[in-house]
Amino acid sequence: MFSTLPIPIIQAPMAGGVSTPKLAAAVSNAGGLGFLAGGYKTAEAMRKEIHKLRTLTDRPFGVNVFVPGDKTVDEKALERYRAVLESEAERLGASVGEPKWEDDDWEAKFDVLLEERVPVVSFTFGCPDKEVIAALQKAGSFVMVTVTSKEVIAALQKAGSFVMVTVTSREEACMAAEAGANALCVQGEEAGGHRASFGNDPKKDGALELFPLLAQVRTAVRIPLVAAGGIMDGRGIAAALKAGASVVQLGTAFLRCPESGAHPLHKQALADPRFVETAVTRAFTGRPARGLVNRFMAEYRALAPAAYPHVHHMTKPLRAASAKAGDPEGMSLWAGTGYRLARELPAAELVEELKRELEEAWRK
Repeated sequence: MFSTLPIPIIQAPMAGGVSTPKLAAAVSNAGGLGFLAGGYKTAEAMRKEIHKLRTLTDRPFGVNVFVPGDKTVDEKALERYRAVLESEAERLGASVGEPKWEDDDWEAKFDVLLEERVPVVSFTFGCPDKEVIAALQKAGSFVMVTVTSKEVIAALQKAGSFVMVTVTSREEACMAAEAGANALCVQGEEAGGHRASFGNDPKKDGALELFPLLAQVRTAVRIPLVAAGGIMDGRGIAAALKAGASVVQLGTAFLRCPESGAHPLHKQALADPRFVETAVTRAFTGRPARGLVNRFMAEYRALAPAAYPHVHHMTKPLRAASAKAGDPEGMSLWAGTGYRLARELPAAELVEELKRELEEAWRK
């Protein structure tokens, strides 16, 4: 899989409207692998994005979808958080959303993936049944899944699939390698957006930076590694490749591109001197995620329960109200630690610049 990419760059699938067809097409056309994010939209909306993307590129691309998670949450903790958020809602003239579980249009999205014969399919937050994977394979899709089940991995490999597991620790890497994964996406704690830890336990929120984690994983397993987290330029790509990665995955680096669907306030915040750091929080969605530290995060990060997607639905109308009011202090401004290096360039130019920087770094 990785050897077919002219440039060793994967554009991370960023849900919430960031990963647009224009962005994915620009990255794929430039020699990387562009991705659409199916999360947080209906199956038909996802289908329209696939159709649009295909009018923009004839190169391989990927689509990522969310696997439904555990319905079990601490209802009392959710109610306490809801009560705390009421004052925020009142200030914004909005209402706290309903803390509900839903499957993100799961089955309908599978129908779309099958009908559209999407070249690359990846899953976040779990793994579908092997029968569904086999159906995707039969339709011609290349499937990338975050899983730890040896039986599921074996079934996928029998079907000809290349299986990649995202890990955030040496222990997770060993578990995934033992289960038979073909490759590991090693996500350092610098990564923006949601952390890909196997669990959502607040007692296990510790994480390593990318390069120490790469070193640990490289000595523990003997399968290809994908580096993710804080990589923003060619020197970072070169360093990750020299550290043992076969390819890198970048998300924050593409946020300021004109093809990115990130909110204008989000793009501006990446260069705004008042936002001086990032941190990991459950305040917006109920799962650990890294973003720019703003007022909302500072006030609520210690209060949010481990409950996804319940907390996401609770804060969604509040985040929307903040955006409408032009106030980035109440928005989820996902970003990795290298956000200050994000460049306001067209995506194709950015990929070419990254390629030039990588080649220059290799010469040194």
